[in-house]
Amino acid sequence: MALLKVLLLLGLGVSANSGVSLQKRIIGGQNCQDTERLYHVRLESSNATHSHLCGGSLIHSQWILTAAHCWESEPGWTNVVMLKVHPRTVIHYNQVIRDVPVIYGPNHNMMLLKLQTPVTDVPLPRLPDCNSRLKIDDVVQLAGEGATTTGYRRKRLKYPAIPSHLQCVDMNVVSLSHFHLTYGHVFEAKVPNKDICYGDVGGAVVHNDMIYGVISFVQYKSACRKPTAIMDVCKYLEWIKQTTGLE
Repeated sequence: MALLKVLLLLGLGVSANSGVSLQKRIIGGQNCQDTERLYHVRLESSNATHSHLCGGSLIHSQWILTAAHCWESEPGWTNVVMLKVHPRTVIHYNQVIRDVPVIYGPNHNMMLLKLQTPVTDVPLPRLPDCNSRLKIDDVVQLAGEGATTTGYRRKRLKYPAIPSHLQCVDMNVVSLSHFHLTYGHVFEAKVPNKDICYGDVGGAVVHNDMIYGVISFVQYKSACRKPTAIMDVCKYLEWIKQTTGLE
């Protein structure tokens, strides 16, 4: 029987570990470079019984850009931002968010969080050049600390261990900016056999080293079924500048 299994595997041209390898390729991209995305932050919300994870970007010494539904406003919840989470060789530290978040408005998944203490030792990213808008098939880079594997039948994992290294993945723009009734102005990106997971929401979507988008929401419980929905930063750029004082 053992010999028969070996012969079957050889005949199929796969190895005994191929299932695990394929699973890792479904969502995961590759380790982000240690010199990029130093502005990436981790937003952790928790109460006595539950917790969840999001990403975000330090775009100003006191302001973080992320997705609005990453914030928990119910009594008993605490929202903490962990700064300098990438690369892992740097000592990270936390700040509890005490100010009320600034959310663009109902049915818009765009939020700014203000830090109590300014951060002066992190290189800040560039915001988009909105005179040069994204086009179909443009390559954008997404990053996050969500799951790098899936569960049974490619189900996304809700509470995985945080990966040991910030993950990056390149995707192609497949639909241009349009208005989503629940989340606001979004565009979509996709690439075969790669996807985001829950903990990646709020992370920056980069093109030409500028933040053109914010990962908005997971569209389906199973991975690789639908494109990734991304908030279009250009549609909110003036609001971001007015709120933060950026020029």
